[in-house]
Amino acid sequence: MSIEKRAEATAKDVQGKIQEAWGDLTDDPQQELEGKAKQVEASAEHKKEDLKDAAKRTIDNV
Repeated sequence: MSIEKRAEATAKDVQGKIQEAWGDLTDDPQQELEGKAKQVEASAEHKKEDLKDAAKRTIDNV
């Protein structure tokens, strides 16, 4: 997996957690939802990269 892509996804996850917490703190449901959405997007990016890695390992073992 690309270290850069993993780092970007991790940063997006952290941003989402901060945004969600800020929304909770300020009682702003829109901010909370946007933060959660960023976390879901980051998780999807991690899974996509994991699948790429698995495919590369499979090809390398053939």
